[in-house]
Amino acid sequence: MTVVVESVPRRGVASDFGPLARRVRAAGLLERRRGYYARAIGINLAATVGLWGAVAWAAPSWWVVLLGVPLAMVAARTAFLGHDAGHRQIAESHRVNRWLGLLFGNLLLGMGYGWWNDKHSRHHANPNHVDKDPDVGEGVLAWTRGQAERRRGLGGWVIAHQAGLFFPLLLLEGLNLRVNSVLFLRGRARRVQVLEGTLLAVHTVGYLALAFALLPPAQALVLVAVQQGLFGLHLGSAFAHNHKGMAMPGPGDRWDHLRRQVLTSRNVRGGPVVDWLLGGLNYQIEHHLFPSVARCNLRKVQPLVREHCALVGLPYVETGMVESYRQALAHMHEVGAPLRG
Repeated sequence: MTVVVESVPRRGVASDFGPLARRVRAAGLLERRRGYYARAIGINLAATVGLWGAVAWAAPSWWVVLLGVPLAMVAARTAFLGHDAGHRQIAESHRVNRWLGLLFGNLLLGMGYGWWNDKHSRHHANPNHVDKDPDVGEGVLAWTRGQAERRRGLGGWVIAHQAGLFFPLLLLEGLNLRVNSVLFLRGRARRVQVLEGTLLAVHTVGYLALAFALLPPAQALVLVAVQQGLFGLHLGSAFAHNHKGMAMPGPGDRWDHLRRQVLTSRNVRGGPVVDWLLGGLNYQIEHHLFPSVARCNLRKVQPLVREHCALVGLPYVETGMVESYRQALAHMHEVGAPLRG
């Protein structure tokens, strides 16, 4: 069920975020963590090469398709690094972060950095706003009753059952990311089309050539399907529970930065394993308030944010992983209710 904010203390609205930002800066948590990211990038590249080496070693046994599972998990780690580069968490320079994003996104994943950065920036600016956040805009799924009621035929049936179909549909998310990355290049500047398009093409040709060079055609197809399906499932699951079922500001709402980010976001409790699985996105409130903070610093930012929210009387939502998915799916089920009648 969508969170409805009926009464949020409004005192000091203009300055509520300032004291928190000063505390985070004074604690040194806005500083770049180059050593952390150097290790993370090195491990990620080594794991990618090592797993493809394992594919070559295991061929032509059909057991090789099981390597699609760790390949998908490593690919998701690559996507998380691209996400961090897009938020300028890794380097001070915009240029360096952009090239890292092109490396992780276009070249290593076949996912357009320009498309993702444009979409994700609009999401961060207005999270959960139906008219401004592309993540809750019109699409295969519906996030509001108004969107659901406009659907007919097969699209309406999908919305009616979207809670149950959500995770199966994520198996196609890897393909969806690739298609949208290509479509995004239409109408872009020529240099953007050439650079990003070339990197996407190099990835696609190189990825398929590697798979088919190491494996018989049938095994190569199955391995690619397993990796891409589980990659979409893993990545989509990491993003799925951060905002769904939380407050959705309307056209007339004018929330300040603190409220716009906190009221629309949900944190997920957990330790190092959850941090690793979700790429730090389990600290969604802190990430939205301070998007340039290095992923490894978000855990340290959390107590400052939680304390500040209590001070200004702002709800701070944090649940376990299972409960976070339950709330998100319950919202989707509720939205599709009119079409089940």
